[in-house]
Amino acid sequence: MDFSLTEEQIAVRDMVRDFVDKEILPYIKEWDENHHFERSVLDKLAKLGLMGVCIPQAYGGAGMDYNTLALVCEELERGDTAFRTAVSVHTGLNSMTLLQWGTEEQKQKYLVPQAKGEKLGAFGLTEPGAGSDVASMQTTAVRDGKGYRLNGSKIWISLADVADHFLVFAYTDKSKKHHGITAFIVERTWEGFSSRPIKGKLGIRAGNTGEIIFEDLWVPEENRLGEEGEGFKIAMSALDNGRFTVAAGACGTIQACLEASLKYSHERETFGKEIGRHQLVQQMIAKMAANLEISRLLVWKAGWLKNQGQRCTREVSLAKWVACDAAWEAASDAVQIHGAYGYSNEYPVERYLRNAKAPVIYEGTREIHTIMQAEYALRYREDKPLNKMLPSWPFEVDGERE
Repeated sequence: MDFSLTEEQIAVRDMVRDFVDKEILPYIKEWDENHHFERSVLDKLAKLGLMGVCIPQAYGGAGMDYNTLALVCEELERGDTAFRTAVSVHTGLNSMTLLQWGTEEQKQKYLVPQAKGEKLGAFGLTEPGAGSDVASMQTTAVRDGKGYRLNGSKIWISLADVADHFLVFAYTDKSKKHHGITAFIVERTWEGFSSRPIKGKLGIRAGNTGEIIFEDLWVPEENRLGEEGEGFKIAMSALDNGRFTVAAGACGTIQACLEASLKYSHERETFGKEIGRHQLVQQMIAKMAANLEISRLLVWKAGWLKNQGQRCTREVSLAKWVACDAAWEAASDAVQIHGAYGYSNEYPVERYLRNAKAPVIYEGTREIHTIMQAEYALRYREDKPLNKMLPSWPFEVDGERE
């Protein structure tokens, strides 16, 4: 086993850390207060090659490994969850799914501009009445000539108002339940598409979240992703990638909480000494440090499996569950360490706490992942290889490594 980072990974990590320090941290308090999504941040990430960091060079990406994506997500979330979320959705849920399931024509038309950061991709699965229970979705796609007529809506969609392309899931045969769901690539500019933002969020206020609506929207057959009825397994494989990036991002929240708590523990004095000298403060800091190491190791193990071309649904679920819970706990403890000041936006820890709650809910609630891990342990659940797997790394082109 080799737990060391490569020189390239270290260079990317340091580059993103520097980017966050200069392009996000000086402005994030204002963006968060004003519920402002700063689109230019993603354009700048694109210029650095980070919107397609783990997409093969043959499709416009940087061609780096999946753990480099994890490092990017961790460092972005150290700045703010909003920008890690954007990369998670664009790269993890959308682009990596196109890489895994798309036809060559679909990859050239949609994946290439997304990997270059020229277009933004998003993901539409959740509905007002269908979250964890995917089979309860109401969106339908009915055959209409050489395509499908799409009707319905999706909610809690990141990048809803700014994305160019959407992976959307709908019933083509509701009688088949999970086996009747089909995936489609939808463009914002098509007639019948609309979106509206969600206001009043507890956290991730600097991110764009909304609802997307389809009213008799016609989707050509060539924009169906996979075969009819393959939508559910495509969605679940997409979540394997999305959850991987969410878990990696949670490490960034823990890191940010730890950095803020260490700084404050040296600055603040009570009873004649730094608060870092008090054992109960040390206990909270020790938990942050330990959970950061644990969470990173779980994420990197999942990334290593992805690099090997192996399915890692169990490992990704565990990483997402543990890391997101640890980030929520770290944020709560960071507020506690800061005392009354932690309750004010004079310090960033109150934002960390607000932001940390959403990842415990989305892309599989804590409760769903708890059940999954129990079912794996009890051998009620077993993952089988998919007929299309995410490509292993290093990537190959015409039988040769990139």
